Amino acid sequence: MSLKIAILSGKGGTGKTTVSTNLAKVLSKNMKVLLLDADVEEPNDHLFYNVTFEEEKSVDVLIPKVNKETCILCGLCARECQFGAINVFEKGVLVFQNLCHGCGVCSKICPVRAIDEEPKSLGKLKFGKTDFFDFGMGLLNIGEPSGVRIIRELKKYISDDYDVTIIDAPPGTSCPVVEVLQKVDFAVLVTESSPFGLHDLKLAVSLVKEMEIPYGVVINRYDPAFAELTEYLGEEKIPLLMKIDFDKEIAKWYSEGKLIVDQSEELHRNFELLYENITEVLV
Repeated sequence: MSLKIAILSGKGGTGKTTVSTNLAKVLSKNMKVLLLDADVEEPNDHLFYNVTFEEEKSVDVLIPKVNKETCILCGLCARECQFGAINVFEKGVLVFQNLCHGCGVCSKICPVRAIDEEPKSLGKLKFGKTDFFDFGMGLLNIGEPSGVRIIRELKKYISDDYDVTIIDAPPGTSCPVVEVLQKVDFAVLVTESSPFGLHDLKLAVSLVKEMEIPYGVVINRYDPAFAELTEYLGEEKIPLLMKIDFDKEIAKWYSEGKLIVDQSEELHRNFELLYENITEVLV
């Protein structure tokens, strides 16, 4: 069975990268692993490995280009565009590229064929290998409003040839995260011992419940003094997969670009247990 695991959190800076990169390293000892960094606005999984990139390609969307000589200013394209990406004025047509989803409706319905389409780059994909597993990442261009299309293209690298695919999702619970969660087998929700962490965890829990995806929680920077978090997990019967203690040494390793499973046998074993706990939830 090829298992697809999404790593997500309700907010940024919670520890998704730590969980994704270290879990991939541990599992690669005995399995064929693919790690995809889908945090396309700020990918950083590659910083923890020497990645040899073998492929790079642009991700484009087709944007309407209006021929002013042919356009009769009928306004049909503006009325049919559900994203409000086209406005028609008395003296011309204005296309808002950042609102366009590239659906092509405007060019298809234009009665005088005044609309052509031209590619616009949203970002790019990079794919390669580390010393331990295959790796892919998406990069959204600065100023682009959504990384959904890039994530969709990145997920095309998923294959049954891999025993496990780990997808490091963007933070939050918006459309890019929903795209990551499409057709995954399990979601690991990373949180931290704080009121903000608990608040955003509840949002993430609501999302995976709505999408009917099996899930469990990893608490990063665990602090037993904040009991509300573990009480919530108990009340909601949410599996607690692993706890990573609040430890300055762990933060130091992370800041130096080191994998924590390479620095501590106990942490290495804990990540092995994390995978075992995931498979137990799935049984």
